[in-house]
Amino acid sequence: MLSFLSAQNQQSRTRSRREFLRIGALGLSGLTLADLLRAEEQSGLRSSNKAIINVHLDGGPPHMDMIDLKPEAPVEIRGEFQPISTSVSGVKICELMPRLAAQADQFAFVRSLVGSAGAHDAFQTQSGFKKKDMLAVGGRPAMGSVISRLKGSPQDLSPPFVDIMQGRGLVRNSARPGFLGPAYQPFRPDISDLFQRKLEKGMQGELKRLGADHQVSLKLNPSLSMERLENRTTLLSELDTIRRKVDASGMMDAMDRFSQQAVSILTSGRLADAMDLTLEDPATLARYTPAPQNSSSRFYTSEGPDAVKKFLLARRLVEAGVRCVSISISDFDTHSSNFNRMRQLLPLVDHGLTTLVSDLKERGMLDDVTIVAWGEFGRTPRINSKNGGRDHWPRVGPAILAGGGMQTGQVIGKTDRTASAVIQRPVHYKDIFATLYHNLGIDPHAITLTDPRGRPQYLLDAGTRLTELV
Repeated sequence: MLSFLSAQNQQSRTRSRREFLRIGALGLSGLTLADLLRAEEQSGLRSSNKAIINVHLDGGPPHMDMIDLKPEAPVEIRGEFQPISTSVSGVKICELMPRLAAQADQFAFVRSLVGSAGAHDAFQTQSGFKKKDMLAVGGRPAMGSVISRLKGSPQDLSPPFVDIMQGRGLVRNSARPGFLGPAYQPFRPDISDLFQRKLEKGMQGELKRLGADHQVSLKLNPSLSMERLENRTTLLSELDTIRRKVDASGMMDAMDRFSQQAVSILTSGRLADAMDLTLEDPATLARYTPAPQNSSSRFYTSEGPDAVKKFLLARRLVEAGVRCVSISISDFDTHSSNFNRMRQLLPLVDHGLTTLVSDLKERGMLDDVTIVAWGEFGRTPRINSKNGGRDHWPRVGPAILAGGGMQTGQVIGKTDRTASAVIQRPVHYKDIFATLYHNLGIDPHAITLTDPRGRPQYLLDAGTRLTELV
């Protein structure tokens, strides 16, 4: 399994580089990545600097405790938090997100997300579709896989799609290529040493059944041991030997330019460096480091302050050329202790989103990178009296968007007095994806992909981009 080590576990810079050479070793087992590159070139589309950072609020975020508070509702609905004013006149959000409030002009708040399948995974936030759609031929592909198919190029030095979700998104393989096939899987490194997220026992069993390679889309050639790849010189020597043997046998076609490009991606060092947070400017790293929290109050499946660095990792990957990065913040499945858990989680989201947007803006990247943060559904307006939690509520949920050159500083949609139902401007998951595709310069209603039956399939079968934003 490909793994990235935390700074505490790195005994030396030499060891760190040796571990990162595992990336290079992965590409030598076959043509998976090479096939991916070949198919991408055949799409005929040129490269682009546009990118998506997709933040899954794992478990289903409570809309009425985040961006759609109802202070006038009955006590069993309104909860414990107060709304605070933002930098946008008339717009209020939760008191636990003061940074978002101060930078509200950089965000768009969707209070009327509808169409949830009610499924406890991240597939709908990855594709816009329900997992049963086209299941007979492999299912619909995640957006990142579509971007790999349409926007990738043999000249890329980084994989187009990187999935570093944890929790349900990882366990249930939400970022999957569907009918596009395994050539368009995301690159899925193991980041558990960097960001610890304990799984419920049921999910632990699910992940185990998926196998160790669930987090790696490219495998190590069994004929090459890591001991033979102790440094880059050894690695390049092995590659030169392969090339000479191919030449001598008259089978140079076996290592065509696509295979060579696959090796180039994995040995260039760009991806490895992007994943190595020790290479980041300490001042920037400090910006993504929130104040310590009281760990005794943290729910066992929820992440701690270090999770904010996932936003930094996403920025570094985009900067390295990745076109779609999926991350997750866990755990919003608050059937119990909803308010204590929000006191721990919402400040992390608040810190991560605002620091990421500011960072991208300062680097001149914000207009090219679209950020969306959302979950699989909202949560019940009524607090369950037994556990002080909120349960699943597919009828309406929240979404927060930023970047991409969009017209931010506004609220879209409206719910009734108890946040139970949408009464103005419903926004479907597919509407969000239509907007994301638009920001990438892709018309999802004009471009088709051929399914395994030979039939053309539009990227979206419904949905309209949010004209308020673009």
